[in-house]
Amino acid sequence: MSFLVDHARNAYNNKQTHVVIFSSTAIALYGYDQGMMSLINTNYDYLHTMGIGESSPIVGVIVAIYYLGCAVGAVLFSKMSDKIGRKRSIFFSLATASLGNLLMFLSGFGYTKGALGVMLTGRVVMGLGVGGIDCVIPTYSSELSNDDARGKALAQEFQSNIFGLLMAFGLNLGVTVYLGKWNQWAWRIPIIAMQIYPVLLMAFVERLPESPRWFIYNGRQTDAQAALNDIYGNEGDSKLDELLDAHEKEKDQEIGYLDMINPSHPQFHPTVVTVMGQINQALTGYGAVSVYGPQIFELLGFAVRDAEYLTLGNYTSYFLLMTVAWLLIDALGRRKLLIQGSFILCVSFLLLALFGGLAENSSKFDIPVIVPGILGTIVLFIATGAFGIGWLSTVWLIPTEIYPTAARSQGTAISVIVWGFANFAITFLTPVMFNNLSYFIFAVFAASNALAGVWTWLYLPETGGRTFEENQTFFTDAQEAGTWRVSKVAGGEYAVFKYPDPEGEGVVDAERVPLLQRVEDQVPSVE
Repeated sequence: MSFLVDHARNAYNNKQTHVVIFSSTAIALYGYDQGMMSLINTNYDYLHTMGIGESSPIVGVIVAIYYLGCAVGAVLFSKMSDKIGRKRSIFFSLATASLGNLLMFLSGFGYTKGALGVMLTGRVVMGLGVGGIDCVIPTYSSELSNDDARGKALAQEFQSNIFGLLMAFGLNLGVTVYLGKWNQWAWRIPIIAMQIYPVLLMAFVERLPESPRWFIYNGRQTDAQAALNDIYGNEGDSKLDELLDAHEKEKDQEIGYLDMINPSHPQFHPTVVTVMGQINQALTGYGAVSVYGPQIFELLGFAVRDAEYLTLGNYTSYFLLMTVAWLLIDALGRRKLLIQGSFILCVSFLLLALFGGLAENSSKFDIPVIVPGILGTIVLFIATGAFGIGWLSTVWLIPTEIYPTAARSQGTAISVIVWGFANFAITFLTPVMFNNLSYFIFAVFAASNALAGVWTWLYLPETGGRTFEENQTFFTDAQEAGTWRVSKVAGGEYAVFKYPDPEGEGVVDAERVPLLQRVEDQVPSVE
């Protein structure tokens, strides 16, 4: 028992643990919104208050406009994080998200005229804050993580993201069952409950260390050393030397957004990788599944309430399976998880198209509708796990690993911007596709997953197990080789995941280290 107490005490005093817990809770805001809106969209009092019909395209606009706010917030708060620090930028992001959430709660409260405008304003303002959080938190977290644990840290944070989704949907379903779809509190309670996240986090943010890389980038070496000693203890001094060496190589770099989209600039290639990562994640179609989960199960032939319960079960499975993600992301690497995830998703959506078609035409084929419904449910649960393990956190992690300090926050902001626009398109178009394509929507997602997987296999370098500086070398080598094909750069070196050599110092091809040992290395020690 004493070793558990010692382990808990060490975790309590460990600054990196504080950062992971804080970052995880902040990232949960993103997931909470997805779970919150999925049942609000079908609440009759909400639709009446907003003055819209259940099949109105405005339903999709209210959901989707939040993502445009995220895109703008990413730019604003990434600039702020470079000027005033990661911590203060995170604080203002949280405050903005809190304000937007309050506006959503108050929309139509005692009035109906103008309710839709207040709701849309609240969605945009909350998007601004969450966009800032999604931009700054991954940058901040990666700058405070060890090179061989960056993936694990961010995957743990995104597991909390799924907890937010699960919490929101569970609360929403509970009050909907208890109060009914004509009760305004069945949609207002899940909205205001979200306030617990930003309020608690704003109270705690001052206890966190500032990013040592940000201190060094802004000429505050003494503060950087104090922060490193606070985070790493006796290893702080050696970490400082490493950061100073890296900064010496980067200090004359001034990189703006226009530079990053200039084809002749060195940061254009990593920016394309970042942009395509988010586009490909949107092409998986899982943003639609997260927001419109009940409607997906209805396509498989289930009644409305059964579809809602199955969605809750799917989100619970999603949350639990994310544990596998943080065990594997630093054991298998980013590329392998993404490519395998795309393959499983492609096959799963093809099967869902088949089962959806059978469910809709069950009477023609003289089969009980429950049969394709159950088979489709099993496949959808598998697809959810494949997305969570392969695609959820990886595309957010890669931009934090491939840019120099001078461009890292801008690169992460571009990632959020593209995510915002891509998800705006997906969440806006999904209701339209439901109404016009029915189960053929699954065939569309199968094709888009195939495209995402092929692009990833061809052009995405493996960033796991390497330092920030080593990952930047890939783009220099690609320029010298005259190709972006990963297999043709440096003899395919960057298609391979590197892992610490168990027989000595340095790293080796991960295939030389047994997978079981790699997974065991990710499990926290309790010594």
